[in-house]
Amino acid sequence: MKTILIMRHGEATPMQANDAARNLTPKGHAEAEKMGLWLHQHFSVDALLVSPYSRAQQTAKEVEKNNVFKFSETCSDIIPEGKPQIAADYLETLIAMHPQCNTWLVVAHMPIVSYIVDQLTPGNMPIFNTAAVAVIQYDETSQRSEYININAPANI
Repeated sequence: MKTILIMRHGEATPMQANDAARNLTPKGHAEAEKMGLWLHQHFSVDALLVSPYSRAQQTAKEVEKNNVFKFSETCSDIIPEGKPQIAADYLETLIAMHPQCNTWLVVAHMPIVSYIVDQLTPGNMPIFNTAAVAVIQYDETSQRSEYININAPANI
């Protein structure tokens, strides 16, 4: 059994022409750091899959302050307008390729984070607050997943 953690980036600056370049606000950095500590306290995160967008990269760096990853990759399939089926299939492929990694963290954006949860656990499409983390249990043998819950900085 594997654990998949789907995380939305922390609060970012307002929309602009170059969406990929938007950075975290000071509140966004604090949210990401808080959730990184929470992740460290509750999970042993082995692997990271992160969007190439600046705010997701910054969120991952805050999380990494409290976690050590055996595997880390930037993935252009998990951008806001990405295709969730491709992202979920790619994640499942990486899980199969890296059996030493038991807990996977995906850091991305709305709406794809909700859609990935739905791809993995049909019928579950949570709305993510900034820096929220959805917890999914994944059986790599049957390729079936169970949605457990979602946690946000304000709730921990």
